[in-house]
Amino acid sequence: MADQKEKNSDNHGCLRKTVVLVGMMGAGKTAIGKALADALNVPFLDSDEEIVRAANMSIAEIFERDGEAFFRDREAEVISRLMKEEIGVLSTGGGAFLQDHNRAVISLEGCSVWLDVPLPVLWERVRHKDTRPLLRTSDPLKTLTELYNSRSPTYAKADLAVQAPPECSIEQMRDAVLKTLATRDDVLAMTKG
Repeated sequence: MADQKEKNSDNHGCLRKTVVLVGMMGAGKTAIGKALADALNVPFLDSDEEIVRAANMSIAEIFERDGEAFFRDREAEVISRLMKEEIGVLSTGGGAFLQDHNRAVISLEGCSVWLDVPLPVLWERVRHKDTRPLLRTSDPLKTLTELYNSRSPTYAKADLAVQAPPECSIEQMRDAVLKTLATRDDVLAMTKG
């Protein structure tokens, strides 16, 4: 909300809007989001975690029981609510930013940052996990490639983008995001020291 107070950090400046991390599954939105929130001394929120908590079941179970459309509706409700709460860092599911409504809410209330990670890196991160319902197919690499190719143009609509080199630590990505955020005084006001 416009009347929210800016959140201060001793080291990195003053966050003026919620930063919303978007991108593919395996991009590191949660890990980088937590590190970013810690660096900025603001709350970290995860839309998927909020949905899991409210439903008392996993994302995969929700998909299986109620379908993707039901999940996307709950996801939109959660994102709308979180964007109006305290300023912080919000990690979203890989499909959240694809929805027009979510992009509009995020644009109005915060600043979206695309974590642009190369496909081979994403595959290495998700290939051995069974928690990704969209990859429960006969050819998960082909599915991931199709998702990557179809989603990237929408992720490119984010307010900011940070490219991840293949061998990039969480701390390096956090610092790259901070550097990118510092280019937007309406999002992150750097303190004069």
